[in-house]
Amino acid sequence: METNQTRVALVGGGAGGIGAACATALLARGHRVVLAGRTEATLAETASALGQGVDHVVCDLAIPAASADAVHRVRARYGSLDVVVANAGGPAPGRVFDVPAEQWHHNLDLLVLGPLALMGAALPGMAERGFGRVVVISSTAVRQPQPGLAASTVLRSATTSAAKLAALEYADRGVTVNCVAVGATLTARRLEIVRSRAGAAGVDVATAMAEDLAAIPAGRAAAPGEVAAAVAFLASAEAGYVNGTVLTVDGGRTECPA
Repeated sequence: METNQTRVALVGGGAGGIGAACATALLARGHRVVLAGRTEATLAETASALGQGVDHVVCDLAIPAASADAVHRVRARYGSLDVVVANAGGPAPGRVFDVPAEQWHHNLDLLVLGPLALMGAALPGMAERGFGRVVVISSTAVRQPQPGLAASTVLRSATTSAAKLAALEYADRGVTVNCVAVGATLTARRLEIVRSRAGAAGVDVATAMAEDLAAIPAGRAAAPGEVAAAVAFLASAEAGYVNGTVLTVDGGRTECPA
């Protein structure tokens, strides 16, 4: 059964961007936070900046065995793992027939098999304790396919389906699995995408950025903290009846189905 001890959260891609924002939001809500990523120096720097209650583990979340091992390492240190934020860097832009085969394979590990390994390692222990939250950081491309982001569209769609299936496994034992579909957000990833669009369209980056903002009803990109607020809600006890869903955070850009 659930206990009253401090909940422990593992946050993928925690060294910066949306991952660091999620860590900040969870820390503010009283969680002990463990950042995960590939680079010791950047993880340690972010953990130090966030302050007391933040730890880190070095692992490549594109390697399924490493993802599972990160779960086991956190449990060994703290005795439990209550929240997992499955977040990883996005694949390079490219149209569906332009993505090289080797990139498909690498991105499959990063966006599908790695998150599956995280969930597979974390969920049984959560169910045993009677509380658990998994939040998968996804993209609005799973709702509206984006031709220039083929790998992200295809593979994140697969992970969304896997998360929905995982949500069924332990729903009666206090565990939820949800996705947050992120739209334009003020991160280095956004600039990479806009630069790719500018090159494909033969325009400068400023023009491509203006066109992108014009398509967002809110008229701006999200701050990472706005995405993190949605993640923190889904990780909370109050969100216990929200399960197997995709929460879109995109300023109103994504069209609703007819």
